Amino acid sequence: MTTFFLQRLHQLKTSALNMAALCEKAVEKSQKAYFARNMVLAKEVMTGDNLINQLELEVDQNALTLLALDQPMAHDLRTIVGTLNISLDLERVGDEAYNVARRSLFLSTRPPLPYFPAMENLGKITTEMFSGAISAFVNEDADLALEICRMDENANTQSIKVVKAVIDYMVNEAPAIERCVHTIFISRSLERIANLSTNIAESVIFIAKGVHIKAYCAD
Repeated sequence: MTTFFLQRLHQLKTSALNMAALCEKAVEKSQKAYFARNMVLAKEVMTGDNLINQLELEVDQNALTLLALDQPMAHDLRTIVGTLNISLDLERVGDEAYNVARRSLFLSTRPPLPYFPAMENLGKITTEMFSGAISAFVNEDADLALEICRMDENANTQSIKVVKAVIDYMVNEAPAIERCVHTIFISRSLERIANLSTNIAESVIFIAKGVHIKAYCAD
């Protein structure tokens, strides 16, 4: 194993982890932008999305170089392929955080809607899942990754509760329809971030154990 290969492999994971750190901040800021009606945070998330996209390209380039020139095997191959998949999911997380921020920016200029407890629950679960998935990636912790996968159903349940609560309110408040639609889309974006966190966790299990999640659960 050459020094060049090890350096490239380290650079690959470093780029992915830098990308993950930016996404984690974007997820946190986008939710604060929504709950606190903070236009400044919303704009910061929207501006920062370009850097996340640039890092994805960097991960792609490093991964393709390693695959093309070094023909890695076993764990190294899984690390490269898994990290490449994770970077794709991270880019999508950045996009969803951008969507939450964009819609929060709009809502901050309109009268506030009532408090929806399920939205706060969904935000907390989404944040916990994404942070946990990144921690599992950093440490190649398959057990933690499995825990994250098992949380996804709860995120889906909370998202459904948000949609039902917002629709119930919208039925009796016609002037609020536009704001309600934006709120529903925000909940959908948060649910997608939770789903993408599950994808990342599944990739971690592949990297660490070399098996599909169903096979790992069966052990």
